[in-house]
Amino acid sequence: MQELKLKRATYKDIGTISKLAGLIWNQHYPSIIGQKQIDYMLDLMYSPKSLKEQIQIKKHNFFLIEIDSSVVGFISVNSKKKGEWFLNKFYINQLKAKKGIGSKVFDLLLELTNPKKITLTVNRQNYKSINFYFKKGFKIEKVADFEIGKNYVMNDFVMAWRKKN
Repeated sequence: MQELKLKRATYKDIGTISKLAGLIWNQHYPSIIGQKQIDYMLDLMYSPKSLKEQIQIKKHNFFLIEIDSSVVGFISVNSKKKGEWFLNKFYINQLKAKKGIGSKVFDLLLELTNPKKITLTVNRQNYKSINFYFKKGFKIEKVADFEIGKNYVMNDFVMAWRKKN
């Protein structure tokens, strides 16, 4: 059995996160948003400067997803208020996916954060991820569009998971 774990990322891991984002986004998003928007968003959100700002200023907690000490993805969460978290990023190398890794990572995240609620945004055309979130108990709360510059808009669902009482 492979050992899967979440390892808290530090500033030293920014290069790894940036590289992984480039790999994973180019595996997953071309048919959804196109290459020009991928390139723009990678520069906007995954440059070393942006990642450092997300950690320092926005208080995002990044975790590397490791299988047998090999990094296969990353997640990022930040606390909104006691018991409520926002899942900013949840990415796994597509070559390593479909082995139940996402579900195990989500379960580890629940252990780490002990949330009452987790909220996220997901592109409305990202059916694979939407279906995963449905399977994990998320529900669509609303439809939202976010302008991100250079005439690009993120057409998302806002989804939420709530702890069952």
